[in-house]
Amino acid sequence: MGTTSFLTRARGLLRTQNQLVRECLAELLATFVMMIIALSSAAQKITFETKGNLLTSYLGGALAVMAGIYVAGGISGAHMNPAFSLAMCLIEQFPWWKFPIFVVVQTLGSFLSAGAVYILYYGMGEQHWAREPHGDAGVARLMDMLCLCPPDAIWHYSNGTLTVSGPLETASIFATYPADYVSIANGFLDQVIGTGVLIVVVMGLMDTRNKAVPKGLEPVVVALLVMSIECSMGANCGCPLNPARDIGPRLFTYLAGWGPEVFRWVEGRGQGGDGR
Repeated sequence: MGTTSFLTRARGLLRTQNQLVRECLAELLATFVMMIIALSSAAQKITFETKGNLLTSYLGGALAVMAGIYVAGGISGAHMNPAFSLAMCLIEQFPWWKFPIFVVVQTLGSFLSAGAVYILYYGMGEQHWAREPHGDAGVARLMDMLCLCPPDAIWHYSNGTLTVSGPLETASIFATYPADYVSIANGFLDQVIGTGVLIVVVMGLMDTRNKAVPKGLEPVVVALLVMSIECSMGANCGCPLNPARDIGPRLFTYLAGWGPEVFRWVEGRGQGGDGR
């Protein structure tokens, strides 16, 4: 009885009737759910040779989109992607004044999910027990003090060194990097085409004049679409298709100890589609 009463009061205090706040919270949660699944699948692929591969990484990313849509599709539309929000503005299905707000919320959701994956897969490792610091990054030092995690994958895989390039790099868990052979111009074109295919097909699914998808299965179809794009266009740049998906986690890696190299093009990094 007491627990029920407490939950009722808490629900009343937390409930908001402001539509914009509701949409922003829904978008934040949807993006967080999508990204924590996508980044975790990349972490499992990179740090566990026997527990993940390119297919599981792509499948995790596609199903992550489906999960995000189911979480918030009925409240915010589950854009989760500034490119989709922009497309909705261009066809006058979304107000322009909401666009920058959604971009910030989507980027924040991606940033927070990167932090969650860092906690889940990095931890303290043996350095904690030896009282050895991880490095100069403030986030890493905070983790050392809090001792949030036991020994785990990223620390074990990289020997406690956070690098952006080389055979034991781990930055591509969080953000995508182009393959060695990809120029800046070709990388830009790659993302324009991949994101364009994603937006065009999603718009086609939304068009009531086209053959309808069975109600409730729209997120599944979008997930299959994302999977097909990843399998066909992921080799050059890792197929991010989403500015928030890349910028938020990339900013996190900069703050967490990987350093400014995460914002530079480095010859020899050689990840592309293999380092989602």
